[in-house]
Amino acid sequence: MDRKDFEVIIIGGSYAGLSAAMALGRSLRTVLIVDSGTPCNMQTPHSHNFLTQDGETPSRIAQKAKEQVLNYKTVSWMNGRAIHGSQGVNDFEITLQSGQVFTGDKIIFATGIKDIMPPIPGFAECWGISVIHCPYCHGFEFRNQRTAIIANAERAFHLASLINNLTDNLTILTSGDTHFDMDQMARLQEHGIFIIAKEITEMNHLDGYIHSMTFSDSSRLEVDAVYAGLPFEQQSDLPFLLGCEFSESGHIKIDTFQRTSVKGIYACGDNSTMMRSVANAVYTGNFVGAMVNKELTDEKF
Repeated sequence: MDRKDFEVIIIGGSYAGLSAAMALGRSLRTVLIVDSGTPCNMQTPHSHNFLTQDGETPSRIAQKAKEQVLNYKTVSWMNGRAIHGSQGVNDFEITLQSGQVFTGDKIIFATGIKDIMPPIPGFAECWGISVIHCPYCHGFEFRNQRTAIIANAERAFHLASLINNLTDNLTILTSGDTHFDMDQMARLQEHGIFIIAKEITEMNHLDGYIHSMTFSDSSRLEVDAVYAGLPFEQQSDLPFLLGCEFSESGHIKIDTFQRTSVKGIYACGDNSTMMRSVANAVYTGNFVGAMVNKELTDEKF
């Protein structure tokens, strides 16, 4: 690539980053997308709850989006991982693992997050396939099936209230002492939701589709789907290195215009919101693209 200077560098080329790039490309902004090829939904077989793409494979959605975005000739693509960034007087400098260096007037982080898997044999193999995180994204496909929730306290109660509408065979797995108050316990019992406090030792599956779980006392629970709320970390260290602030939940802190705490840096997609869905990633990317274009316009017009 001959060009080294861009108006906008987007780090992350999945749904949010591509959506931002399309909005900017349509305004003839020079844009570089840097993508490492490690989306968090790599194992997910089908994407749902996104108009016109319901049931499509995530990779196919992303590939079609990439083809459409790169039709805008001011948008460029670079395979690679951005590992370092610095802020100059009027721009930012981004260094890739390959050693290539690019500058941009504005930075958009669409880097996503990385789920931290528990050390339970079989868990990682099932993640995104039959061990899932969101009833809106996957719940309909597992309706009326034997379902478990790996969580405790308020998180487990919230998930149970949503999933209860999808199945009447629901069990909460706390892997230790339960932390429900008396009212929560009464409501769970009222809806026939069981609680197992034993430690999970293995998730038994076939090609990522779970059929049972083994506990520390060698007992088993037969299940078809498991919801799990996992801890996470940011996919990229660059927001931290460039001084962005983070929320208590670990997301990049943004304002209502997707601006981070560092002037000229924006964020969109899973790295800055608890709402993890393709539709939301596309929306926040489209919105941030418009906001960045407005800021560039205000500075130059």
